[in-house]
Amino acid sequence: MTKRPTVEKMAQRVAAASLLLLFFLPAKSHAAASEWVTSAGGAIRLVAAQPQADGTIPAILEIKLKPGWKTYWRNPGASGIPPQITIDPSSGVVLEGIDFPAPKTFGEGPARYVGYDTPVTFPLTLKRTRDDGDLAVRASVFLGICEDICIPVQGELNLVLKKGEFDNPLDGARIADAVAALPQAPSTDFKVATARFDEEAGAIRLRLQLPPEATAGEPDLFFAGPAGMSFGEPAFGVETGVQRTADIPVRFSGKDRNIKGKPVALTVRAGSRSMETTLAFD
Repeated sequence: MTKRPTVEKMAQRVAAASLLLLFFLPAKSHAAASEWVTSAGGAIRLVAAQPQADGTIPAILEIKLKPGWKTYWRNPGASGIPPQITIDPSSGVVLEGIDFPAPKTFGEGPARYVGYDTPVTFPLTLKRTRDDGDLAVRASVFLGICEDICIPVQGELNLVLKKGEFDNPLDGARIADAVAALPQAPSTDFKVATARFDEEAGAIRLRLQLPPEATAGEPDLFFAGPAGMSFGEPAFGVETGVQRTADIPVRFSGKDRNIKGKPVALTVRAGSRSMETTLAFD
């Protein structure tokens, strides 16, 4: 006959099992993510990893969008609000850059704008300005989230990177996925073959090399230039296949109508691939 354990022995076994479980659980890591700031159409937050040897801090601005809502690209069009991020300098951190996945075009004519209609993540490059201690990152974010009308969203995003702690693996995966989703650098099978500015026509004239799997349909072109410069809808040539030509009207809103020496960022979406490069005109 098997003897039932006493209440005291049961308590001892439960305690021992609890200690064993705690022994095998990983040490709690600091989640380097801010709280979500919510709005009518979605939510935003900041996620960051531990500083690298050179002081660079990989990070992302993560944007959740509710169905039917959109947000904007770096050059959204005449009426859009591009994402703006300001880091409090007392954080010991500065913002060195923000990158964007390839966007989409919405609307036509004066109502045309460029952005995203699904959740999107913007990789950030932060840099620490001091070498010791924890970093309390404080970021002010301003962007537009739109359905039928556009709602400006402003929020303060705060997180702490504790010195010596390990990254949360899920946060690291989010950052890595966001970087992997960015447009590629130019390659032999996907690039701008030639680019020139036709001053008389007021247009950029491009010849594009597209990847073999993207010969059907026309590629999407997205431009971002200095303040006072905007771009019209591309007019594509009659060519088909991997070699395409396009003329893009350039408009100047100020007195300076010179494009020479001014960098123009170009993102090309062709099929399932995207590519980004910087155009320079002599």
